[in-house]
Order: sequence, then structure tokens, then C-alpha cells
Amino acid sequence: MPILTRWFIRTSLLLFIAALLVGAAEALAPAPMALWGPVYVHLLVVGWITEMIFGVAYWMFPKYSKETPRGSNALGIACYVLLNLGLLLRVAGEPRRLGWALAASAVLQWLGGMAFVVNTWPRVKER
Repeated sequence: MPILTRWFIRTSLLLFIAALLVGAAEALAPAPMALWGPVYVHLLVVGWITEMIFGVAYWMFPKYSKETPRGSNALGIACYVLLNLGLLLRVAGEPRRLGWALAASAVLQWLGGMAFVVNTWPRVKER
């Protein structure tokens, strides 16, 4: 299993645990934690599901070539870094209503997603 796949999958599992903790804290809190709802959803969708999918796709999709079987390693790493930086900004900015952090988070996550698409697109082909 490629190291980048291990990064994606392990990070996704840690973020799944974080999402469950946020969800439990929100459910058990004496006062409403309405600002944590979007954090919970982002941790689940971007952190757990998306990172798990990206990691498995990076590993299992057909090889690009013998020299670079998984496409550009730099794009794969950029995807991982951008996606996680965006998620961290979202987790930090959402409860504080920091508009600049939410905007930067969206841009970073979009760039991470585009890095994944550019790197994966050539691997989607007929046999």
C-alpha cells in the first residue's frame, strides 16, 4: 500500500473519531452548540468519507504508467495537504464565525479536490 494511501486512510479514521466526539459533545451539551453542527458535518464528509475515498482511489485505480503508476506524487501530496489545511481552517473558523477562515478553507479544499481530479483523471480509462 503506498504511503500516501496510508496517510489518507489513517487521517480519515482519526477525523472519523474527531467527528464522533464533536457529535457526542453536541448531543450531551447542556446548551445548544449550533455552531458545531457544520464542523461535525465537515469532519464526517470531508475528513472521513472524502479522505477515505481519495486514499483508496489513489491506491486502487488503474496504473497511469510503469514509471509513475499513480500519476504525480507531488499532486497527490498537494491534494492531501490542501484538503487537510482547509479542513483545519474550517474546524477553527466555523465556531468563531471567521469569514476569512471559511473562505480560505473553501478555496483550499477546492484546490485539494482539483489536485485529486487532475491526478486521477488519466487513470480512468478502458482496459
